[in-house]
Order: sequence, then structure tokens, then C-alpha cells
Amino acid sequence: MRKVGIEEELLLIDPETRRVASVSGATVEANERDAEVGGELFQHQIETSTPPVTDADELERHLRAGRRAVGEAAAAAGARAVAVSTPPLPPEEAVFVKTPRYDRFGPRYGELAHDAHVCGMHVHVDVADDDEAVRVVDGVQSWLPFLLAVSGNSPYWEERDTAHASWRSRVWGQWSTAGPSQPFGDVATYREVTGRMVEWGGALDPGMLYLDARLSAQYPTVEIRVADVCTDPEDGVLVALLARALVETVAAASPDPWRADLLRVAAWRASRHGLTGDLVHPVEGRLAAPRELFSALLAYVGPALRESGDEERVTDSFERLMSRGTGATLQRRVLEAEGDLVQVVDDLARRTEESWG
Repeated sequence: MRKVGIEEELLLIDPETRRVASVSGATVEANERDAEVGGELFQHQIETSTPPVTDADELERHLRAGRRAVGEAAAAAGARAVAVSTPPLPPEEAVFVKTPRYDRFGPRYGELAHDAHVCGMHVHVDVADDDEAVRVVDGVQSWLPFLLAVSGNSPYWEERDTAHASWRSRVWGQWSTAGPSQPFGDVATYREVTGRMVEWGGALDPGMLYLDARLSAQYPTVEIRVADVCTDPEDGVLVALLARALVETVAAASPDPWRADLLRVAAWRASRHGLTGDLVHPVEGRLAAPRELFSALLAYVGPALRESGDEERVTDSFERLMSRGTGATLQRRVLEAEGDLVQVVDDLARRTEESWG
């Protein structure tokens, strides 16, 4: 069975102002648990990652343990670690982490870099080799908007409702190296194209190749990068299990690739509606309800889910999500009830802390 791992980025929030707190350095230093905790581009972001595992329950335990490690370290630094993809209240100041690499972001990319204080969730899935990895990258593209819709957890930006379930994906999509890709076909073409992205200045290095799916620069994995960070770890595990099933299925028999321009529209619909409106059917190329897309996905990856023992869990998680609502829906529900984005932040922080392992 293929191993799967999750990297998730969280915001560090000042418990008094409910705005972001630039304390990632102190948070990393305060980490006393055996967990992967590191900084990100801005000093109000923190990242944690699970080890690669095969079992879904173990994956969730590691995800929750990472949350606890980050949360306790953030508290020691005077902040709260919150699993949300955009800050509902705008930062008073967004401060880059001081490293030689990050020092180049502002001068090179200007306002594009300054807006990039958003948090995502990345899923790594084992692949046999680079040939299989490129086949997977080409073959999963049409299904990735559905994973984005499932994870949507960023409706607010600069104190405004963006009318999107995932505004993070719209902000991140401004990078020239982000989003869906044209089919590569083989490893040589993948290396040539991504090499030109770096050579032409769209990326400083391979770590800035922000494609929706890419070959990992560090691990023997395909990295799927479309999801918002989910406040509820069960939602994150659902995305990861579906991603692994897609990799397993596509590796065996890749479907015909889609045009990147159509994929961008499909991704926009997913970011706009989440699971509350029609999305682009990944097989038939028409608009369809989320439940119909999920049924199509189960039909496609069902053998892989049954092989891993995840089919019942995935089905139950999706039904719970449809009944309860995505992260974006829950945030809007709190604002409607309380009338105040401060209460939205407090609810996000509370639910994040309740998710600790």
C-alpha cells in the first residue's frame, strides 16, 4: 500500500487582537514535542507535517499530535495556532521570515509576495519512480478541483466575505508557477518545462514550483497542493485518502488529459462554490452536483479504496461533510449568528485546539 503524508500550514493569532502574530521563530524554538514543526514565508505562519504512513487512523493521530505540538509551542510564544487558510481580520503587519531565500521574495515578486500569507494543506503520496510520478501528475488534474471543493475553508479576506469557499486558492493562483499544468507526457519534458520556469524567474528554485500536482523536490512522492488547510482533521484525512486512491488508480491507467484552460475554470468553480453549488464533472465535462461527482469519484477509485480499507471511512466522512458543511460554511454560520469576525476567529481557534491529539 502506498504511504501518504500531510503537511499543513497554520496561522499564528494574537489572542487579544485576533489578528496574526509574528512569532513563528519563538514558536519553533518552544516546540518540545517530537514533531515536525517549522516556519514558513511569514512570521505569522507555522507548518507541521506527519510522517509517511499507510494506515488512515495512524495518519489522523499524527495530524492531531502535530496540532498539539504547534498549539502548545504557540501558546508558549503568546499566540494561538489556528487551522484556517486566510486570516479573517487583516494583519496589522505581515513580516517575512529572515532567511537568505525569503529575503529575495519581496524584491523579486513585489506585492505578489506580500499577499501570500495564506495557508494550505499538501498531500504527499508515494510513487515508484519519476516516470510513474509524471503519469500521475498528468492524470489526476481533472479530479483536483473536487478535492479543493471538499477542503474550502477561506471565505474571508481583509474583513470581507469574498463570496468564495476558498479565497486562498485565488490568492495563491496569482503565482506564475501555480495552478493546473498542461500534460507533460514524460520526465524529460517535465524537467525541461519546470527548469524553464526557474530560468525565466517565475520561481527562485524548484521549491517555488507551485503546481497543483508536482514531483516532490525532497521525497519520492507526488505532492498534491490544491487543498485549504482544514480546521477539522477528519476533512484533511478525507482529502489525503482520496488523493492516495487517485494516485493508485491513475498510476495503473491514466485518463486522457484535460486542457489547462478548462482546468482553471473547473478550479475556479470549486473555489467559488465549495460543496454548495454545481462543479465540473471530471469525466463528462459538464456541470453536476457535488454528490454526483463524489459518486463518480467512488466509481473511479473504488478498487483502490477497498484495497486500502478506506471506502467506508471516505463515504462516511463525505456524508458528514455534506450534512455539516465545509469549513467555509461553518465560518459563515458563526458570522451570521454572532455578527462579528472576532467570534469567527475565536471559533476557529477553539475548534483547532479541540482537534489536538
